[in-house]
Amino acid sequence: MNTVSGAKVEQVARAALDAGEGLLRLAPTWVPRSFLQPGKRIKLHPDDYYALGKHRGGIDERWFASTTVAANEGAPDDEGLSYAVHDGQRFTLRDAVAALGGDLIGDAIFDKYNRWPVYSKFFDNMGPIPHHMHQSFEHAAMVGQEGKPECYYFPPQLNAIGNNFPYTFYGLEPGTTKADVRGCLERWNTGDNGILDLSKAYRLKPGTGWWVPPGTLHAPGSLVTYEPQWGSDVFGMYQSLVEGRDVPWSLLVKDMPEEKHQDLDFIVSELDWEQNVDPNFKDNHYLEPIADGDTASEGYVDKWTTYGTNLFTSKELTVAPGAKVTIKDNGASGVITMQGRGRINNLPLECPAMIRFGEMTEDEVFISEKAAQEGVVIENLGKECPLVLLRYFGPDVNPQSPAVGSYKKG
Repeated sequence: MNTVSGAKVEQVARAALDAGEGLLRLAPTWVPRSFLQPGKRIKLHPDDYYALGKHRGGIDERWFASTTVAANEGAPDDEGLSYAVHDGQRFTLRDAVAALGGDLIGDAIFDKYNRWPVYSKFFDNMGPIPHHMHQSFEHAAMVGQEGKPECYYFPPQLNAIGNNFPYTFYGLEPGTTKADVRGCLERWNTGDNGILDLSKAYRLKPGTGWWVPPGTLHAPGSLVTYEPQWGSDVFGMYQSLVEGRDVPWSLLVKDMPEEKHQDLDFIVSELDWEQNVDPNFKDNHYLEPIADGDTASEGYVDKWTTYGTNLFTSKELTVAPGAKVTIKDNGASGVITMQGRGRINNLPLECPAMIRFGEMTEDEVFISEKAAQEGVVIENLGKECPLVLLRYFGPDVNPQSPAVGSYKKG
């Protein structure tokens, strides 16, 4: 397939957008992590989880509608970037946004950020991820990066098996002191530094989620997770061993100023202390889906799955067998098919059972702002099976989305 770049992108991207009736077809974007073990539930062929080489680590992530580069050592320049495909040609979504601007993502987002500033992904691991945090915008700016708030949703379609540890540690127990965390850092090279002794684990439930602000410690468990987030890949790992595997100090300080790499007080200061020791942590961070209106009689149900922040939101759309509906949204979105087969405008949709590395699929699209506002026609071509889509939106698109805790009022 021919890769288009530079001045040619605008012409090809506009042709693709016209052909898709305001939508772009996106190819799968696979990302490895050298410090984790793949959970093997995100449809990649069993022979392909180490397609990039064992030295790069196993593929445990698939990124959606991404213009963000993965911050992986030894990675190619385009790792993490989504490619749109049209008529035997491909181009990055990042280049398409640069070329089409507001015509693709809306003037409000493009004028403010000059890019698509969010992305989502699946991450899928056999066991837990080390207790870590993502820097605030203020701290990330010290190293020329941006902060990373994020939300989690655990799709039922991918979580029939919970793997080794379907629990997530969040924050720190109330009463924990900064000296306690500093002591864990001092014990980094003695084995398990004990950071999890200061935290609490919550059992993960498919079909629910969590809101994780910057600076909040979390050790994600082994459910497959759909993760809308800000377009950044900054993090700091505060746990020295995970399942007996070494976590190098470099993964703690990689996004901190070099002169602060041994400054334990500074490292502790990057934590949002109020968030971490919140005695009502679950009440202020746990999410359950909330239906957007009473629409089941019209052949569909649209539920908020990510909410509580104005930086990004997400919804889960279920279209009944044989139904054909028109969905209008306030802004552009990235879409992944979770179940069933159908059509979105004139593009086919089908949830694959298995994907070879480098193979094209028909399960992912990007909806432009204009198409979203005019209304996208979605048809379930299955006779018995629901068609289920996840879609996520950019900043300030859905001010009407619920507040954290709203599910309790339903």
